Amino acid sequence: MKGYFITGTDTGVGKSLCAAGLLEAFKQQGLSTIAMKPVASGCEETAEGLRNEDALLLMQYMTAEADYIEINPYAFIPPMAPHLAAAREGLTINSESLVEQARQLSGRAERIVIEGAGGWLAPLNETQSFADLAVKLEIPVILVVGVRLGCLNHALLTYENMQQRGVTIAGWIANTGLAETEDCLDIAENIASLVSRISAPLLGTLPRVENQQIEKIAPLVNITNL
Repeated sequence: MKGYFITGTDTGVGKSLCAAGLLEAFKQQGLSTIAMKPVASGCEETAEGLRNEDALLLMQYMTAEADYIEINPYAFIPPMAPHLAAAREGLTINSESLVEQARQLSGRAERIVIEGAGGWLAPLNETQSFADLAVKLEIPVILVVGVRLGCLNHALLTYENMQQRGVTIAGWIANTGLAETEDCLDIAENIASLVSRISAPLLGTLPRVENQQIEKIAPLVNITNL
């Protein structure tokens, strides 16, 4: 597969915005794209079935055609950790089936962007995490860092575990939009601290983006070497 797994230092750090931004950036380079949100909780019931806003956002910005269930095979209503939501329905999330689905989807486009759920080590099932899924996918990983109080510890712990697992780290993205509403006055210093400690390249620094204006994100992410 030629693509990227998008993970984050935590939930709500902007993984979906970055994933959609990558899709838009690749499209602007003339590349065909497809996306996958393997597991999503917090879905809404619709006439067409369960739908997740992150998965729908990715579908909006990919260029290839696919049915919703192909993009988001595991969808759950409760807004909780996916493995817990699955357990409530008597299900176990199967990582092998997700890898096979990703391989099938990747054959339809030149780039596939796969977004995890929660943070890097968020549980996938009783024995595996999303990090294990990323390893099985065998594609480079992009880390989204929510720049706010505590981000240095979260980012460095995540980066260290990624290195230990031997995944290829394509780079990281600093999302500063979260810090604008919190008591974090040293945004530039935090980013500089991470740049000096993370050998993978900083692919972009994102401001607050209102109303999911993905077109504003795409030019801010450097995909030259992706």
